[in-house]
Amino acid sequence: CGLFLDHRPVRNKIAQMAKGQRFLNLFCYTATASVHAALGGARFTVSVDMSNTYLTWARKNYALNGLGEARNRLEQADCTQWLKKCEQTFDLILLDPPSFSNSKKMEDVLDIQRDHVELIQDSMKILEPGGTLIFSNNLRSFKLDAESLADFVVEDITSSTLDQDFQRNSKIHQ
Repeated sequence: CGLFLDHRPVRNKIAQMAKGQRFLNLFCYTATASVHAALGGARFTVSVDMSNTYLTWARKNYALNGLGEARNRLEQADCTQWLKKCEQTFDLILLDPPSFSNSKKMEDVLDIQRDHVELIQDSMKILEPGGTLIFSNNLRSFKLDAESLADFVVEDITSSTLDQDFQRNSKIHQ
């Protein structure tokens, strides 16, 4: 429930990569990527979103897949603030923010084009050496600020994450 169909290959990639990993899902929506990570053998998952509605849906998704919350933690929080306070580290992180958000629950407005560097840098601070950060967004005009992220090894895997049902529109996500 609550699936973004274009992310099917991303979720499958996460399931393949998750075995034994500590997985973090930021802006998790209904936590379907976390379900894939858990089913793929993740040591544990942490899923963060501001919306109680989506987190309730996430709980249902865990239950529908026979997964409990003991190893699959859900946290209601503004991901931008949660990242700054997080002291835990992870081996695999999915950072899939909305293009724009001006929620009353947030301290500031989120604009992914303007804010992606800070979000990526904050995520990298809690990523274990040798770990993987998967950054995705759906802003069709998005341009990665590679110069500001030059300290990191960045690989554009967009083409390998485009489901065949969405190949006509290569800008569905990046």
